[in-house]
Amino acid sequence: MRLRLPQERPARPPTGYKIAYPVLSGDGARTGFTGVSLGGGAPYGVLDDARCVYGRRHRVPSRLCDCGFHCLHASAEARALTCEGAHRRAVVLEVSVLGAYIRYEHGMRYARQRVRGVRVGPCPCGRAATRFADAGWGLPGWRVLAPDCGGCSLGRSGLTFAGFAERAGGPLTIVTEGGATGGPPHADADADATTLAGLMAEAALLQARLDWFQGRLARLADGGQAGTADR
Repeated sequence: MRLRLPQERPARPPTGYKIAYPVLSGDGARTGFTGVSLGGGAPYGVLDDARCVYGRRHRVPSRLCDCGFHCLHASAEARALTCEGAHRRAVVLEVSVLGAYIRYEHGMRYARQRVRGVRVGPCPCGRAATRFADAGWGLPGWRVLAPDCGGCSLGRSGLTFAGFAERAGGPLTIVTEGGATGGPPHADADADATTLAGLMAEAALLQARLDWFQGRLARLADGGQAGTADR
């Protein structure tokens, strides 16, 4: 006799949690996410269907394969994964599990998902993140982004949380680790930017004064040489 798995018919889509890296398309028009393990080379959108990463032509998820989207039941377990060194800059996604799914002890494997929320951890400096910045690596056609406080990656291109959500193509809530939604840059980042601008202005002023003194010295030197020649 062939055993069948028990079937569930929930009144609303189950909720799951997973970690991923935010990504921005090469032309800057679209945003999405990429996984950290199986299927990590295939970015997905806010609403997307899973595909077999092995190229097999079967319905996802299949009991004879490990393809499909994966998620955990508890947000605490997903957040714990970001403590690993390799995933320190990953974000935690809250997703709605759509379509067929297989339930396991700690999570689910399923065919379709909608990303509803993104929980962003702090910047590597320890301050609350206020934007996504270029992480310095990516995938073909996609640049991986990472949380940034607004002051640590001044030389790298970035994207505000609002800009990321707008390019995602669907409703998306982004919340920082401290519980504050994306908004103005961190006060310390503002102070750093102001200090940098002030130092640059002072340097320009000093350079201008130095040029003026050098011009006066050159004229005095020329005048002294002319007076010596007249004698």
